[in-house]
Amino acid sequence: MLDGIMALWFLLTGLSLVFVILDLLTNTPVSWVQKFAWILVIAYTGPIGLFMFLLTCRSPGRGLHDQFTKASWKQGVNSEMHCLAGDATGIIVSAIILSFMALSPGVDLIIEYVAAWVTGLFIFQALMMIGMFNNNYFKAVRKTIFVETVSMNMVMVGMIPVMVVLLHEFPSSDDPWNPLFWFRMSMGTVVGGLIGFPINWWMVHKGIKHGCMSTPEKAMATSAGHDMPMGDGEAHGEHAGHDMPSLPLWQQLAWSTATFALLAVAIWITTMFAPIKF
Repeated sequence: MLDGIMALWFLLTGLSLVFVILDLLTNTPVSWVQKFAWILVIAYTGPIGLFMFLLTCRSPGRGLHDQFTKASWKQGVNSEMHCLAGDATGIIVSAIILSFMALSPGVDLIIEYVAAWVTGLFIFQALMMIGMFNNNYFKAVRKTIFVETVSMNMVMVGMIPVMVVLLHEFPSSDDPWNPLFWFRMSMGTVVGGLIGFPINWWMVHKGIKHGCMSTPEKAMATSAGHDMPMGDGEAHGEHAGHDMPSLPLWQQLAWSTATFALLAVAIWITTMFAPIKF
């Protein structure tokens, strides 16, 4: 039965991926980093990711993307995508490499966490928000360490238990040549995305993390019976072109500590179902 479920999942994932790539190339006006993030996320989350793309990002028509993505919860979903893409990619790449080594599960988790954080921060988070920091990459890295850390910790609260428990139940899912490996990573990414959404929505709502970044497009709006061109200029979306505010240091430390504590609790609960040895 599991083989049938996986076959259906991979088929739907392939179809979802083809659809979203074609749409991002021809229809939905978002930055290249966000396009890349959505493609990766849908590669990992299949039809569930496609459903979220249709619900929160796909443009319903020329010049309508900003309005369609204006709702704060949609902004939160789009904000989370590059974090989820970076985290999942870091974990998957490191897991493939680690599969050739004889390390303990606990050490594997630590390395995968670090790889996910580095990938999420230095590639997706900083590049996505660089325009908000006067195109200064190193400033973008420094200013986004907090948002990447707390967002990733919450994604890991969902992702790590799923990956560990499934690996315990299906030891062959440690082999990247086995379809079970990719199915395990997909299920972990789906749950991680769900758990990570609330804090991403909160950060967007507070203005300390960007929302959906539309790229310029020429739209037509009617005024006094005449068609008027709209949409030229810089990138659209919340906070585009502005240096974003940040929380006071004590609040950043408090939130970071809280998310690390939740992650520790999630791992502790996981050990009740699947032992993690160091």
